[in-house]
Amino acid sequence: MTARIYKPNRHTMQVGRAKTRQWLLEYSPSGDRFLDPLMGWTCNTQTQTQLRLKFPTKEAATRYAEKNKIPYTVIPQQVPVQQKKSYADNFANNRLK
Repeated sequence: MTARIYKPNRHTMQVGRAKTRQWLLEYSPSGDRFLDPLMGWTCNTQTQTQLRLKFPTKEAATRYAEKNKIPYTVIPQQVPVQQKKSYADNFANNRLK
């Protein structure tokens, strides 16, 4: 079972960056899911998929994975492109309506 190390992106409804500063180590789901016959819940035999470890840096997460002999892949961080806008652009004549 391999793990993936990534930095979570900001949600669309999230304005601040409070929960996006840490790097996460998650196990990628493997194995088939099955239905519990009594309750009808979806089950998985791999309980490691429920783990989500937080680290302050990418290096700390990779060090932890190497120390515990966990195969991992690092997903590069996606940096959002910021568009420079001014307040005067709201009143421009060539603005699309």
